[in-house]
Amino acid sequence: MRSLLGAVVAVVVCVVAGSPPAAAAEMKVTLLGTGTPTPRLSSFSASTLIEAGPERLLFDLGRGSTIRLFQKSIPLGSITAHFLTHLHSDHVVGLPDMWLSGWIGTPWASRKGPMVVFGPKGTVAMTENLTKAFSEDIRIRIDDEHYPPEGVAFAAADIGPGVVYERNGVRVSAIEVNHGEKIKPALGYVVEFDGKKVVLSGDTKPDPRVEKAAEGADLLIHEVAVIDPELIKTYPNYRAIEDHHTSPEEAGRIFTEAKPKLAVYSHIVFATVKPVQDVPEEALIARTRTSYQGPLVVGRDLTSFVISDHVAAFAPDGSPITPLTGSH
Repeated sequence: MRSLLGAVVAVVVCVVAGSPPAAAAEMKVTLLGTGTPTPRLSSFSASTLIEAGPERLLFDLGRGSTIRLFQKSIPLGSITAHFLTHLHSDHVVGLPDMWLSGWIGTPWASRKGPMVVFGPKGTVAMTENLTKAFSEDIRIRIDDEHYPPEGVAFAAADIGPGVVYERNGVRVSAIEVNHGEKIKPALGYVVEFDGKKVVLSGDTKPDPRVEKAAEGADLLIHEVAVIDPELIKTYPNYRAIEDHHTSPEEAGRIFTEAKPKLAVYSHIVFATVKPVQDVPEEALIARTRTSYQGPLVVGRDLTSFVISDHVAAFAPDGSPITPLTGSH
């Protein structure tokens, strides 16, 4: 695995034009997509950007991740590595867009080297089949627009638990999580830099491995699910969906035990009989407060966090957010 990782990181493209990466001693986290397969305009599906030193790391590539990066003036080709938690469509449907659009010779893309992708078993096969599926597009663009073939190659690796990426002082470790008996392996990630730690739960039922990994973390980004019982009567498949995720009460208990500096909800499953365009925060907060009184942010697309000697949260418009506490 280490020889493969060495080959992978050797071809990582350097950062090109766009908004500057996080300062040397900081980590910056941006929620690009906080939603699910539900096609809400306000919450694209799962994707999180972490910037640490010169590294720009993208976790999951849900619907609209390229659009959110464009909104942040971050060139698609400047992402140094991509990590998948599992292969459900709402976590990978944006991969072909990131891959192919990121290759286009423009100020907002221009990947010159292979797209570095880490994920559970099946990731390499997926990239190989995508290359076959888009072979005509690739042929035409090389022939007609003279893009470098290296920029549309994949440097992909199937990974398991453990350290999977180390570069420029940034360490990424994968942890196995419980997203159900038939969705294996499913991964969460721990990102460490300059004594700081961010934990992403991935899609999971309540899992002590997430709790342990997140002990004392600066930021714990955890999924959550609220499903109307009436909906399950009409659409029984929602029972399986509910069984594969974490309720607000369960998430609150994890936050209470792990004691991160800040707990954040993302990948918010919110399903009602009559679909709603926006996820109401009140239902999540009230149920979470039955088991957790610490600082909490309900993530929205483009909510961001800067981790230095403390954790600062910012709304999509850049204004500061005061995390909610049990006293509010």
